Amino acid sequence: MQKIKSLMARQGLKSPQESMAELSPVENLRIPSKEELRELRQQPIDPQAEQEIIDSIGEVYFSNDSFDMVQHELEKLPPELKLQELEEYRDKLKRQQAAVSKRVADLILEKQPSYVKELERVTALQTNLQLAAVICTNARRQLNVAKAGFTEASLGLLANQRRRQLLTGLLKSLRTIKTLQRTDVRLSEMLEEEDYPGAIQLCLECQKAASTFKHYSCISELNSKLQDTLEQIEEQLDVALSKTCKHFDVLHYTKVQMAYTLLGKTQTAMDQLHMHFTQAIHNTVFQVVLGYVELCAGNADTKFQKMQYKDLCTHITLDSYIPCLMDLCKALWEVMLSYHRTMQWHEEQDKQETTPPPDELVASKSDELTVDRSYVKKKLEHGLSRIWQDVQLKVKSYILGTDMSNFKYDDFIVVLDVISRLMQVGEEFCGSKSEVLQESIKRQSVNYFKNYHRARLEELRMFLENETWELCPVKSNFNIAQLHEFKFMGQCRSPSVSPSRQAVSSSYAAQEEQSLFQQYVQDGNPFEMHIEEKEEETEDVLASNGYESDELEKSVYQEYDSDSDVPEELKQDYVDEQTGDAPLKSGSRETIRSKRKSDYCLNKANAPILTNTTLNVIRLVGKYIQMMNILKPIAFDVIHCVSQLFDYYLYAVYTFFGRNDMYESSGLGLISSRLRTTLNRIQESLIDMDPVGENAGVHAPTEDRKEKVPSPHLSHLVVLTNSETLYGLAQRVVATESLAFLAELFESLQSHLDAMMPAAKKPFLQQFYSQEFEQFNKRLGEVSRHVRIPLPVSNVLWEHCIRLANRTLVEGYANVKKCSNEGRALMQLDFQQFLMKLEKLTDLRPIPDKEFVETYIKAYYLTENDMEQFIKNHREYSMKQLANLVNVCLGSHINKRARQKLLAAIDDIDRPKR
Repeated sequence: MQKIKSLMARQGLKSPQESMAELSPVENLRIPSKEELRELRQQPIDPQAEQEIIDSIGEVYFSNDSFDMVQHELEKLPPELKLQELEEYRDKLKRQQAAVSKRVADLILEKQPSYVKELERVTALQTNLQLAAVICTNARRQLNVAKAGFTEASLGLLANQRRRQLLTGLLKSLRTIKTLQRTDVRLSEMLEEEDYPGAIQLCLECQKAASTFKHYSCISELNSKLQDTLEQIEEQLDVALSKTCKHFDVLHYTKVQMAYTLLGKTQTAMDQLHMHFTQAIHNTVFQVVLGYVELCAGNADTKFQKMQYKDLCTHITLDSYIPCLMDLCKALWEVMLSYHRTMQWHEEQDKQETTPPPDELVASKSDELTVDRSYVKKKLEHGLSRIWQDVQLKVKSYILGTDMSNFKYDDFIVVLDVISRLMQVGEEFCGSKSEVLQESIKRQSVNYFKNYHRARLEELRMFLENETWELCPVKSNFNIAQLHEFKFMGQCRSPSVSPSRQAVSSSYAAQEEQSLFQQYVQDGNPFEMHIEEKEEETEDVLASNGYESDELEKSVYQEYDSDSDVPEELKQDYVDEQTGDAPLKSGSRETIRSKRKSDYCLNKANAPILTNTTLNVIRLVGKYIQMMNILKPIAFDVIHCVSQLFDYYLYAVYTFFGRNDMYESSGLGLISSRLRTTLNRIQESLIDMDPVGENAGVHAPTEDRKEKVPSPHLSHLVVLTNSETLYGLAQRVVATESLAFLAELFESLQSHLDAMMPAAKKPFLQQFYSQEFEQFNKRLGEVSRHVRIPLPVSNVLWEHCIRLANRTLVEGYANVKKCSNEGRALMQLDFQQFLMKLEKLTDLRPIPDKEFVETYIKAYYLTENDMEQFIKNHREYSMKQLANLVNVCLGSHINKRARQKLLAAIDDIDRPKR
């Protein structure tokens, strides 16, 4: 009990009696005595009235213990005191005090049992504490005995054993730390071996181990060192990634991708790869051009290295232009081939990694890989056009950096051929039409062709002014396909081509069926092979020179050409003795010479009548068409220039042999109005009638005069006033027949020229057809002036002409290889213009075969099912026309499978006819 009291004293607790004793005097006054309590209890009082009295006490009396009620009551007294009021107020306070005292007494009596009970518990607690003190004393005594007999001996051994285990673990940790500090040597070795996945794996494991021992102070430095090593590995990995842009190696690229996968940076690697490809294109083209510029400069000046690539291209010389272009294309091919092989590698990886995951952990990783693969695929597909755009811009700068107007024709054709091959690479690479390259090469081609055509017209004038209009000896089976300039059309190959060359050509044709990336995926370069082949073909064509490979006849021609003692008339009259039969294989040279003059004949059954100038014009036409074939954007301009060659030749023949100034000055002109109109057109558009240097400032501007050529003059060696030669009859016949041969040549090339006509110029063709009809109507009217033509006959004539024209239109549409919705709309518009002109020329209604043309044009818009029904219902169209309709629709609204189905339906329709 004493301990409890002392504990209460330390904690500041007091007994209830002490607490009551410490109450202030005022508070003691509030506690009634026993007699008062008894008296209060004996006084009957209403509880409600008692509560009202307590409620009437001011709240200030219950505020806090420091409240001085006496001072408060004194301050409330009024200035003037009245005894009665004071007594009444005193009685009120007494009643309030009595009510409060009674309430306090009731509460004390109410809590008295609880107080007694709690006091008993305190006494019991005191007894328990005394017992606990005895138990603790006994326990301490027993612990001292145990300490002396057991802890210091047995537990000491356990402590030593634990210390030993800790030291063993520490030794193991120190050995691990020592190994970690030596890993930099092994990492350097692995990087030299280009084992990037192994180096990264080792570095990551070291970082994981270092995190385990991070509580050691030496590990903090090791962690930073490992982090630096990992960053160094990433830098070397980036360098290794950049190497794949020029020379793709499967094993090397596989290691790099595995390394980036371990780092979890597959998407970052793809972003870096595209940046490296862009940089590789820039560095490659710059180094190639810089090498040629410095080589041609021939000095050690380093100013070229500081130039921009576009400015550097302007320093390429004409001699080094083509070799530099070839090396440029070869280098860019290597970059694009590397990108192509990179895409192939990722496609193969996607096929191999399509197995389902076995558990949830692997499934989550598989989802991440799927996201990475999807990102890589989209990035690579988007990068195709970006890479090709960079290539186009670099080549464009090179093309436009040099003025090609003074290039030789063969050199310019090589440039066009190389760029054409490069555009083929671009189409196979990303399906691009290479608009940038087309525009740049078109600009150079227009510039070059203007100068080239001007020079060729001047050259043609020189040929015409020096032409003696003698027969040029050519074979009876002469064909333009035998000339080198027409080899590209592939109509035939010179008979002198060896079987080995033909075998090489056939094998190369077989390779053409594959894409360039399939042919050269392992080795080789499409530009190297292309140039080698070009050179071989040039040598072979020069050897044949357009004649058959009969050695005997070659020697005869060579001897004939070199015979200076042969009379001039024999040279003039000499024509090849063959008549279209098999070539002469035997016979002496004397026999052949004996037939030279006797076999001379102007009949076309023997050989075409040509002059050297005619052959020159034919060769020019071949060169122009070859240029059109390579560069279609300027095809219309070239066709216009081709027509100028013929116009100038026609004008020269007329002015040399057909003009009669006497009759023309008298107004009796012997030529038709159509020919006169043609000659006037040629003279106005092509012939420069002003002498050189005269009236230079009065007439047309310089630019207009550049497009014109002076009128040619007949050579003084050609005499047309000698009656013994029938006034130059032989020369007149040769000139006329050679002109007729040129006309036939242009007619034979019409389909080829029409195929290369740009789509925007197709309305000219419709206009051409309509103007034929206008002449037919005019001539029909002239005939009707002499002989009356009945209306039914006129209608029959018009019906046949119109029907033939409409079917010709459909046949022409069936030769179109590609056509868009806008192209079909233009066809409809052209046909409507055609019909409007016809309706003005004839009263025949309805227009025959109008629906035949319109139905064919509208069939382009049919769907797959409607197209199949159209093929079955419209047997009036040929199989070729139907097949072309299906092929033209391919890609717009008919896929390849539907195309095969529709072609099979066409074949089924055609099978019963076979």
